[in-house]
Amino acid sequence: MQKNQKPCYYGDYLQLDQLLNAQAPESANYGAEAHDETLFIIVHQVYELWFKQILHELKAVLAVFAEEEVKDEQLTGIVHKLKRVISIQQLLNQQIAVMETMTPQDFMSFRDYLVPASGFQSVQFKMLEIGLGLKSDYRIDFDKNSFYTRLNDKDRNFLQALEHQPSLFELIEKWLERMPFLEFGDFSFWQLYQQATQSMLNRDEAIVQGIEQLAESERELQLGEIAKTRQKFAALLDSEEYHKLQQQGAFRLSQRAMLSALFISLYQEEPVFNLPFQLLTCLTEIDENLTIWRYKHAMMVQRMLGTKIGTGGSSGHDYLKRTTEKNRIFTDLFHMATFLLPKSELPALPAGLKKRLGFYFAGD
Repeated sequence: MQKNQKPCYYGDYLQLDQLLNAQAPESANYGAEAHDETLFIIVHQVYELWFKQILHELKAVLAVFAEEEVKDEQLTGIVHKLKRVISIQQLLNQQIAVMETMTPQDFMSFRDYLVPASGFQSVQFKMLEIGLGLKSDYRIDFDKNSFYTRLNDKDRNFLQALEHQPSLFELIEKWLERMPFLEFGDFSFWQLYQQATQSMLNRDEAIVQGIEQLAESERELQLGEIAKTRQKFAALLDSEEYHKLQQQGAFRLSQRAMLSALFISLYQEEPVFNLPFQLLTCLTEIDENLTIWRYKHAMMVQRMLGTKIGTGGSSGHDYLKRTTEKNRIFTDLFHMATFLLPKSELPALPAGLKKRLGFYFAGD
């Protein structure tokens, strides 16, 4: 049934006159228009439109996690929105292939007209990074010094104010810290977990010791890695040692949040943990897709510019490569695999706790 009082016309609804006349190649102001500049503009405009949609989804997710309580039924909508973000990211990563239909010489025909404009000035992308949790303190050194210097006063002031708002990382950390299942009566899960991990590492060590064909240098290297893993396992359950590693950058999540995320991951098949596990998986995929986007962007810039300086004054490909390696957000969730146990070796949970983690009907 029609609900609108005034007829809706396709072109007016999408504001196509404004949208399709928003491409103004800079090269045309200095002579013959460079043919591929239109492609360059449209690709970046489409990026910005998708950034707007991602920010729209992120705003809704942040609003839910900003509350003191996140209800289980809300997680369904949250996971749905994050999966939409992931689908958009995958599309953005594929879009780089369209840009790469432009040759380096095609790009050179208009590149020097764009100085000093660059991706550094994408306010929406910076909003996305800050909103997810990549604030200034966690950026590579070049970013710490230059993140705001290429922006006008209005944009700089807006983003600096945004840095003081809770990010998704910070809100997820608080949500994980509130998980009620880390202590349950007299049951000590982490004591059983520590025994199980020690047994697992002892077996790994025995396997390395028992391989006769292994060169001694390689044996020592592998035993050394097992020793480092032991230290990480020990630190995970020791607040003082965990804090030391956190200060060194080995962990970003608080110890309680990390243990909650690990508990969810270990017992992901328990009904109550199904949606929380999907949520953590979505955050991992979002971070991974951002990393893939940075990597593909770095490769494209190397292909287009070689070792030339970027229009925004960075070292071009070298800078983008370093952001790929360092500008990460949910690395703790990637490291979670270090601390997982095979399902067959998981400590059995008490019947009372199992009941609370599942779906059950209490009759009269």
